[in-house]
Amino acid sequence: MRFVLASQSPARLAVLRAAGVEPVVRVSGVDEDAIAASLVDPTPDDLVTTLALAKAEAIASGSSGDEVVVGCDSMLLTSDGEVHGKPRTVDVARERWKRMAGTSGTLLTGHAVLRLRDGAEVGRAVGHEATLVRFGRPAEDELEAYLATGEPLNVAGAFTLDGLGGWFVDGIDGDPSSVIGISLPLTRRLLRQVGVAVSDIW
Repeated sequence: MRFVLASQSPARLAVLRAAGVEPVVRVSGVDEDAIAASLVDPTPDDLVTTLALAKAEAIASGSSGDEVVVGCDSMLLTSDGEVHGKPRTVDVARERWKRMAGTSGTLLTGHAVLRLRDGAEVGRAVGHEATLVRFGRPAEDELEAYLATGEPLNVAGAFTLDGLGGWFVDGIDGDPSSVIGISLPLTRRLLRQVGVAVSDIW
């Protein structure tokens, strides 16, 4: 049985490797913006789980083997009620940091697990994890230096916990692996729902 990670995130891959799993990485290439736009007034939880499922389904559709496919999506729910994905540009990342510095936000991570036998789906489980993140107040020169690294441009919420952004996170309440991108406890529970023990994939 192959464990397939439907994500190109190096952070998710690193979490899994540190936890004893060497996944096959396949990138779904789904149009996240189009999927989000197709949803009618989704809750933040619905948004991340729908995107995670779309990624897993895209990979599963091309499978012909015995696999478990895991799709993930992360977004930051800020204190003003807005949901933020990857900022993509320095200007957007800077504005987000100026708004969230000294506040708290909730990092939402949606997960979808599909169990395949001979390419046919025989089980699925979907869920999400929410972790409170308390942001520090980086000085202006620190923030500009961080933005210049490019790291915050391609991560949900414009920060990392396991990289340079960790300097500017005062603390979290919840699952740290979820903030990095893939919740080990949630993934374990979803795997169990489709008949796979986590020890089967070590």
